[in-house]
Amino acid sequence: MKAVIINGSPRAKGNSDLLCDEFIRGAKESGHQTEKISLREYSVNPCKACYACFKTGKCIQKDDMPEILNKVKNADVLLLASPTYFLTMSGQMKIFIDRLLPEWQGLGGKEVYIIVTGHDRKEGLKRTANDLKDIFAYLGNTVKPVIWSEGVWQKGEVIGTKAMDEAYLAGKNIGK
Repeated sequence: MKAVIINGSPRAKGNSDLLCDEFIRGAKESGHQTEKISLREYSVNPCKACYACFKTGKCIQKDDMPEILNKVKNADVLLLASPTYFLTMSGQMKIFIDRLLPEWQGLGGKEVYIIVTGHDRKEGLKRTANDLKDIFAYLGNTVKPVIWSEGVWQKGEVIGTKAMDEAYLAGKNIGK
């Protein structure tokens, strides 16, 4: 299976990145193809709500989103990873989701994994997790249990937590 990992963290080598890498390690060990897209490395503009895409099937903006959208569309598995900022997903992740609009009706049938990180306890991370679960279930996907990494803030604090094991095992068990 082909897994596309969408990392919504603006921080390189942070906790979300480390968890994505553990998921990838497990997936590769099980023979799956993986590709990590760190949104911070791409130019993705906010949706302009012009709805030109309803007529043409494509966004009028000239940025990196068509490349990302094509990869998402052709994936069997998606992993969405986002830290929480002010009780919601990162701005990068929200902009990415809004820009799914041109292809939203064709983005179902995937296995979707979600990683949520932050310094809050699980209660503080639930809003982000529920938003991501609801959005991708609405698109017609099978959403797997959330991988929680609560109580982490500084780079590397996730190392040695059960979330690292859970991310690895989730990747290892794709399709099961």
